[in-house]
Amino acid sequence: MSTGRVRTKKKSCSLDQSPDNLPLRSSGRQVKKKAAEAAEDDDEASEKKYRKCEKAGCTATCPVCFASAAERCAKNGYTSRWYHLSCGEHFCNECFDHYYRSHKDGYEKYTAWKRIWTSNGKSEPSPKAFMADQQLPYWVQCTKPECGKWRQLTKEIQLTSQIAKTYRCGMKLNNSAKIEGSDQCSMPEDLRVAEVSDLWWYSMLILPPLLKDSVAAPLLSAYYPDCVGMSPSCTSTNRLLGESNAVKLEHIKSAPSVAGMNKYFQPFYQPNECGKALCVRPDVMELDELYEFPEYSRDPTMYLALRNLILSLWYTNCKEVLTPHKCTHCIIVRGLVRIRCVQEMERILYFMSRKGLINTGILSVGPDQYLLPKDYHNKSVIIVGAGPAGLAAARQLHNFGIKLGIKMHKLGERCDLIQEGGRITDPTIDKRMDFHFNAILDVVSEWRKDKTQHQDVPLGEKIQEIYKAFIQESGIQFSDLEEKVLQFHLSNLEYACGSDLNQVSARSWDHNEFFAQFAGDHTLLIPGYSTIIEKLAEGIDIHLKLPVHTIDYSGEEVQVTTADGTMWTAQKVLVTVPLALLQKNAIQFNPPLSERKMKAINSLGAGVIEKVALQFPYRFWDSKIQGADFFGHVPPCSSKRGLFSVFYDMDPQGKYSVLMSVVTGDAVTTIKNLDDKQVLQLCMTVLRELFKEQEVPDPVKYFVTRWSKDPWSQMAYSFVKTSGSGEAYDVIAEDIQGTIFFAGEATNRHFPQTVTGAYLSGVREASKIAAF
Repeated sequence: MSTGRVRTKKKSCSLDQSPDNLPLRSSGRQVKKKAAEAAEDDDEASEKKYRKCEKAGCTATCPVCFASAAERCAKNGYTSRWYHLSCGEHFCNECFDHYYRSHKDGYEKYTAWKRIWTSNGKSEPSPKAFMADQQLPYWVQCTKPECGKWRQLTKEIQLTSQIAKTYRCGMKLNNSAKIEGSDQCSMPEDLRVAEVSDLWWYSMLILPPLLKDSVAAPLLSAYYPDCVGMSPSCTSTNRLLGESNAVKLEHIKSAPSVAGMNKYFQPFYQPNECGKALCVRPDVMELDELYEFPEYSRDPTMYLALRNLILSLWYTNCKEVLTPHKCTHCIIVRGLVRIRCVQEMERILYFMSRKGLINTGILSVGPDQYLLPKDYHNKSVIIVGAGPAGLAAARQLHNFGIKLGIKMHKLGERCDLIQEGGRITDPTIDKRMDFHFNAILDVVSEWRKDKTQHQDVPLGEKIQEIYKAFIQESGIQFSDLEEKVLQFHLSNLEYACGSDLNQVSARSWDHNEFFAQFAGDHTLLIPGYSTIIEKLAEGIDIHLKLPVHTIDYSGEEVQVTTADGTMWTAQKVLVTVPLALLQKNAIQFNPPLSERKMKAINSLGAGVIEKVALQFPYRFWDSKIQGADFFGHVPPCSSKRGLFSVFYDMDPQGKYSVLMSVVTGDAVTTIKNLDDKQVLQLCMTVLRELFKEQEVPDPVKYFVTRWSKDPWSQMAYSFVKTSGSGEAYDVIAEDIQGTIFFAGEATNRHFPQTVTGAYLSGVREASKIAAF
């Protein structure tokens, strides 16, 4: 409906006329009054030819209608009202009526669109939204490196990623790829393009851009599309699938499957889903995103649309670097705002690369392909420690430009428990004792909710207390075998904690479970973790067997001194040495680490487990295990529960006959002073008891880890000691003055005790170092 007023034009004259047409003498005041009226009449004549946009602050002095839908379209002439979409895009009142009035030709198309939008979306299906979604022309950039000008496509052209990828100035897009004229690139660019980059232009945008046919669509089908930055007109619903084919809007189709995406990759939370590690909310900006892009705090739609698109493109093919160029042609949205989207996409992509959400891992990046702009390259960093954390940070920083494919086997769930003597335990007994074991841990969880209990106790002590109380109150008596099976489950808990349970905090032993954890199948890396480590290390300047003795950060640059007296200097240093070395002050810091950080370091335990790997001439266990990926050993008594409690088949493909077992808890002390051959004899004694009915051959090769004695680690992984808390992980991770940074599994509160946690901490610190 038009709100503009049309005034009646008055006749202009210099003298008043009497009824009999005789001229009358006028005063000076009357002459001035008549002159003013004449000027006003001139203004009104001008207003009839042109009318400015009524949007306050709009810079368009002579708007032009982009729609050209109505026969009486104002084009660049007069209309009773201009409708504002952006400072360079308006439609006239006549075209508004063409779609909005029920007796007009365009009304059916508008109502069909409105029905689809209402079915799929959450935002208002207004006429302005219709115009932005269906009528605005597309803009596309010339792909010639020496040109790069933006061109407006004609109204009938539907932009596709293929057109965006190959467009050249003057290209005919209607069944032809010929170029019009000799040098279409020399034609000047539309003046409106230059305005799009300015901050005020975006603030004058009436509606946020909603992407069409986004790669993210199949992953976000559970969300309202406009809540995650996508157009509701591009998403089919079950109701619409049954409707007449007469309703034809652009890009209406079923959501495709995501080709090339690994089934384990889940970049987005799904509605009402429990937390999963490394997922983002597709409909909400996170705190660090709001800090980096505060301009989107009021309306995050544009940011979410681009972030979700970038994430989806990365997960579709994470073996190659995701560049701005690869993203640009996937941004399909009408209007000048597409130019702004392409510009903002580059900023968002660099931020996500720096954060480690994309372009991470074992990518090989050449000097001409660094992941961050040159502004980030003028830094030097020394990384102390070349484990997963150090190498992850080194690879990330190297790929940033700062100086400095693996097969998986899905593990089955079956784990037969074999008793010494060779008998397989009845699965119902295992199931029953697993239930009681978990029930005990549930009681521990309830106990720590009691705010009156301030005193922490060892987890092993609390478990014994609860177990005895249960036996006494219930009157249940477990059989000897059931008691042994319970000990098996306790040995698994010691494996998880990396320690005897009497050293572990009952309050905080599972502190990381309060955060989103990884979902999906348990898998085995068939070639081993070393393949990842070796790939991360490729092309990185690494100095081995060169222990660092001191780190002096008292001056403008950090000085790192090694055992042979060599001094290295850099602007920043990342420390990734294991917790045990920090506890033993293997590195002297100047100034010394704060009392708060040292307290956190010492409140965690340096856990130790050991592993034994054995290669046999043939797979003697196959007939008994029948394809299971691992089997358990029921301990003969509680004191031996940590000796080889589980055996893992390390080569499920059957090319090699390799078993691996673990030593945990008190049993670590038992083997500490034994040589490798004596440890092998203990392991073979257990195996021959488990397979007593057959001959077990001697291994052709074997290997025993010695993490507790390894000078570079002196531990396996961390745990929270009694009276400690998970907060210690965060304190250890805190940087010092933006100069000294810390990474490693003992700095990752969400994923401690894992190679994954160590790796992610390295990526985290690389992001922080790049940002400073």
